[in-house]
Amino acid sequence: MSKGIMYIDGKRVAFDGEKNVLAVIRKAGIEIPTFCYYSELSVYGACRMCVVENERGGIEASCSMQPRDGMKIRTNTARLQKHRKMILELLLAAHCRDCTVCEKNGRCKLQELALQYGIRNIRFQDTREKFELDKTSPSILRDPNKCILCGDCVRVCEEVQGMGVIDFAYRGSKLQIMPAFNRKLSDTDCIGCGQCAAVCPTGAITIRGDIGRAWKAIQDPTKRVIVQVAPAVRVAIGEEFGMEAGENTMGKLVAALKMMGVDEVFDTTLGADLTVMEEASEFLKRLENGGPFPMFTSCCPAWVRYVESRNTKYLPNVSTCKSPMEMFGATLKAHYKTMEAVDGKGAVVIAIMPCTAKKGEAQREEFKRDGLNDIDYVLTTQEISTMIKENGIVFKDLESEATDMPFGLGSGAGVIFGTTGGVAEAVIRRCSAEKNTNMLREIEFCGVRGMDFVKEATVTVGEKELKIAVVHGLKNAQDLLKKIDAGEVSYDLVEVMACWGGCIGGAGQPTGRFDQRKARAQGLYDADQLSQIKRSEENPMIMALYNGVLKKNRHELLHVHYGKQD
Repeated sequence: MSKGIMYIDGKRVAFDGEKNVLAVIRKAGIEIPTFCYYSELSVYGACRMCVVENERGGIEASCSMQPRDGMKIRTNTARLQKHRKMILELLLAAHCRDCTVCEKNGRCKLQELALQYGIRNIRFQDTREKFELDKTSPSILRDPNKCILCGDCVRVCEEVQGMGVIDFAYRGSKLQIMPAFNRKLSDTDCIGCGQCAAVCPTGAITIRGDIGRAWKAIQDPTKRVIVQVAPAVRVAIGEEFGMEAGENTMGKLVAALKMMGVDEVFDTTLGADLTVMEEASEFLKRLENGGPFPMFTSCCPAWVRYVESRNTKYLPNVSTCKSPMEMFGATLKAHYKTMEAVDGKGAVVIAIMPCTAKKGEAQREEFKRDGLNDIDYVLTTQEISTMIKENGIVFKDLESEATDMPFGLGSGAGVIFGTTGGVAEAVIRRCSAEKNTNMLREIEFCGVRGMDFVKEATVTVGEKELKIAVVHGLKNAQDLLKKIDAGEVSYDLVEVMACWGGCIGGAGQPTGRFDQRKARAQGLYDADQLSQIKRSEENPMIMALYNGVLKKNRHELLHVHYGKQD
């Protein structure tokens, strides 16, 4: 690692291992503007907003400069100001400027920098061709008219997710970003993870919204609106209201939903507990029957979609368990069907999720019964935050309220589902013969926790020693599959989450740096620590469900078989 001293705007700044001059500048307390730079992605250097002036008067992009001992640079000269303003003006000249009705209004990087640099007049005519919006994906919307060609979406799709669904096409003034052959997203292998939308600095790729339909259901007196809230939402939604990452705001969210007119609010941790019970049972049966191994978790719909479209030979290895959202949705619809016959109110189940792929999962034919979806609408953390703001609710000042009974009770094992390693740890807790506190501590330190992209653990179940792997980031999962194919590694159970950090890093969450994701994960572990119920099988509602609504059709409501997708 390089060490030394740089001089930034005359200020002496030490550097020690920073990957580029841009990182050193930010270390010095100067927020230099960028469009195409993400520290977690490769350096692209296309937008040129981060240019600096060296001591010889040369202008270079700081994101692609290596820091050197004794280097002297300036970050805000008259030349640089003129340069950045010209870039912004040219971008705006070829950009749809209907900002007030844009999904990214108030959160758009182009809008933010135009305001910061005082761009009030666009001297150039927009001669670009107008393109059709792509509304075919259930998870995201693509508007090429708002694309500034920063390439962030291209790199995250290839480098983090390993999918390469979108890329640059054509050259010069005709340059565009699109799927191959300009196909619609629905005609590609897009997994709906939405990470492209998470990194897009403008409104070129956004989350497909369900706010209007959700409001309509809430305001309909003939509907009983039931909301389930995923574990990862509670430790991220506060960031939208000026609170710290990782702060558990589940009680405030329940209070806000009640004020908005929602009838019942439940915790998806109960669905996670159901998943643990079913997944652990399936895993133990596979151990008895000799496979197929490894058994892959099925909670992440983006991962399932990848296996269906690009690696179908592993379909038999994917657990037959539905995701917690779908298990809980099916259970809720079955439970409230009897109540509908009494008061005539139809049940509408809304799931608040950190994930955009959940929107596509909810629309799958496998999750319909009698022609109706088990989940009617999926709202992301960002969407429910918008609805709270629309309602004028001061979220930070709300007093916490408890979730409703009987489905508001979940275990600590269900809570940690929201972070990478949580599913594996919950299953280990269930399968372990010892149920004391010491064993919980042993499991905690067995190797499934943390933000390493691939983690391994060895645990003993009965007389068998089992190898478990945990991987997050779909590209990392694909690399692990190659090692499994080559016989370099072998496992009994593999947990896969498509997004970095697991659900806490889902594209529906407030956009978060890696350190924010770590804080969110810690928030979930803190909630687990405070939970009186540590294991899914200890949740009294689980047995009540098995003896009640799930008694006759448990397999139908809780399991599914995925198939190859064309």
